[in-house]
Amino acid sequence: MEHLELSAVIGFAGSVKNGIILLPDNRSMIYALGSTIVKRDVVNSSNQQFLQGHSDRVTCMSLSPTGRFLASGQVTHLGFQADVIVWDLETLEIVHRLRLHKVRVEAVAFSCNEAWLASIGGEDDNSLVVWNLETGKAVCGSPAASDACHTVKFAHHDEFTIITAGKFNMRVWDFDLANRKVRPSDCNLGKLQRTINDVYIDHNDEYCYAGTASGDVLKVNIRTKLFKHIGPKSRMPQGVVTIEETPSGELLVGGGDGTIAIMDPVALKVLRTTKIDAGGITCLAPHASGQLFFVATSQCSTYVVKYEGLQVELRSTCHSTKIHDVVYPSGYSELFATSSKNDIRVWNARTCAELLRIQIPNLECNCIAFARDGKAIISGWSDGKIRAFGPQSGKLLYVINDAHVGGVTSIACANDPEKIVSGGFDGSVRVWRVTAESRVMLGSMKEHKATVNCIKVRGNDLEFVSASSDGSCIIWDMRRFARNNSLFASTFFKAVLYHPDESQLLTTGTDRKITNWDAYDGSAIRIVDGSSAAEVNTLDIAGSGDFFVSGGGDKLVKLWHYDEGQCQAIGIGHSGGVSKVVVSPDQKNLVSVGDEGAILIWNIPERFANT
Repeated sequence: MEHLELSAVIGFAGSVKNGIILLPDNRSMIYALGSTIVKRDVVNSSNQQFLQGHSDRVTCMSLSPTGRFLASGQVTHLGFQADVIVWDLETLEIVHRLRLHKVRVEAVAFSCNEAWLASIGGEDDNSLVVWNLETGKAVCGSPAASDACHTVKFAHHDEFTIITAGKFNMRVWDFDLANRKVRPSDCNLGKLQRTINDVYIDHNDEYCYAGTASGDVLKVNIRTKLFKHIGPKSRMPQGVVTIEETPSGELLVGGGDGTIAIMDPVALKVLRTTKIDAGGITCLAPHASGQLFFVATSQCSTYVVKYEGLQVELRSTCHSTKIHDVVYPSGYSELFATSSKNDIRVWNARTCAELLRIQIPNLECNCIAFARDGKAIISGWSDGKIRAFGPQSGKLLYVINDAHVGGVTSIACANDPEKIVSGGFDGSVRVWRVTAESRVMLGSMKEHKATVNCIKVRGNDLEFVSASSDGSCIIWDMRRFARNNSLFASTFFKAVLYHPDESQLLTTGTDRKITNWDAYDGSAIRIVDGSSAAEVNTLDIAGSGDFFVSGGGDKLVKLWHYDEGQCQAIGIGHSGGVSKVVVSPDQKNLVSVGDEGAILIWNIPERFANT
């Protein structure tokens, strides 16, 4: 089976702690997105390379001291083992795949001489394992603590000293290679009870600074394992999530409320502070120039901050929750739009830059469509309203109030620029005439018993088809607003489309089947298995009709030959279900969006792109 080639990725996994890594060459950065790890140029975002080997979401990453190796851990299903993968960053190949931890890998760390790798399992596993990087074999292991453990670090100058910390525990481990044992010594924190999120060790291996969920920083002597100091007096709201060092030797601290603070390492007092209003800080990555550092937040935004005056500049932003829909304008491949919770975003398909963002707080945009003339972005929202926006200004053009009870779930534009068709959570299908002065409902059809998931209009505007979760697809007459035909199957229909010559319909749904139907009499022509494991959520067909694409709960994007009905290529990259996939009008790219908030742009193989 041929693999689809990833062209570009839009997105960033803000939930991964310390999820941005700057490489020693000062030109490249590494970050996780779902199950893919992206290596890209710091300045030129279109220059991207992909490390693909994880089967599920990446949870932690660490760079070796020389910058040659990268270790990354993942989460997996309950009862299964989660992988730690060691990558060679020169060849972008997998060096070792280390498999011992159950369900989740919480943190990984390299020793100072790159001989050993330490990894910590999640709360279902909670063990510390030390691996030999030359052989890829486990040297020794031990339960990390009696409670959950969150972080692991090696000392800077001693390859046999490891520090772990977590919920009510902080331990210094002595790695005894001769006897293949790790022996813990608990740090004496007195009466303090703290959950530690992150640990920073100073360059002399003298003191360890621990950021806690209570919002303060603990200073602990590594040699004596005694608590030394705590600060600042006014704690950080929502805890200290990550802790680093500035070039001048001060502490750089990121808080769960978006606060960035520079602290005195001796007195643990805050010297300067600034705040970012885009979720909690999950990563601080100092740049080797010594003048700035990169910041990542839990809402998947990245910033560049200068040490001088802590001036903040936004670098990139993307969806942080499930993306519901993605569309291209009719006949134009240079941009596309996506919809998610709170917002609609328009992206440049070539540079992956965000061109426009339309925000409506606390609502979900379930579906979007470009008007055929390109003069409006029409969207359906969870509050039951249809809203139209200007595609360049983002200005609200009009609102249709109470279009559907329970939310608008699907929308389509007819070739007549004045007509739009919408489907709702309640199962109703409605046709609207939209003019500059008024919005009039022409017809309302209530035959579906459940949510309408997809609507497609025929090229001559005489018919349209709706697919619903009640197990029926209905072909409607656009003039009489009555049913012409219907298709039934024991499935929740998720998607429907017309073949470009309009002789056949293609449907898919939760029964994992992709079915071809005769558009005239509604009989099933061919049924193929769209997936072996999970429901199929979305279909789209090329303008030539030679191939179509599908995506679903198995996290794969599949490209099918239409006449043969066989899968020709698959795209592996999503770590959640694929919610929507579209073919660009010029048939050179596919865009798929998923539950994890990622936008993946794929190259279509040349034998299909040239048709």
